[in-house]
Amino acid sequence: MKITMIIVRTLMGLLLLFASITFLFKLVPVPPLTGATKVYNEGLAVVNAMMVVKVFELLCGIAFITGRFVTLAVVVIFPIIINIILFHAIVLPSGIGPGLFLLLGDLFLAYYYRKNYGPLFAVK
Repeated sequence: MKITMIIVRTLMGLLLLFASITFLFKLVPVPPLTGATKVYNEGLAVVNAMMVVKVFELLCGIAFITGRFVTLAVVVIFPIIINIILFHAIVLPSGIGPGLFLLLGDLFLAYYYRKNYGPLFAVK
């Protein structure tokens, strides 16, 4: 199980690093957006939310690859993954594959590190 965890964690980290670095350094040209995708991205651009999301993706990707603060990274990246899944399920279903991988990987890592979350739910 530990080898599976390392593989999943590393693949998630690489995917998050790739997505954040290509956005932050504008390494891949963005195709022209249309319809709901354009409206969604314009809404995020008004408040510069994508920059914040990509910085969190970068930090979580580094955490996954290095194996440090993985328990925290699993919690921090979860709402971003849910947003990715919902966006692709509703607006652009063709790109849902990587989002599903991230969701399943995050749930697997949360299960693997479940003992670390115990104090969060302890009644005092």
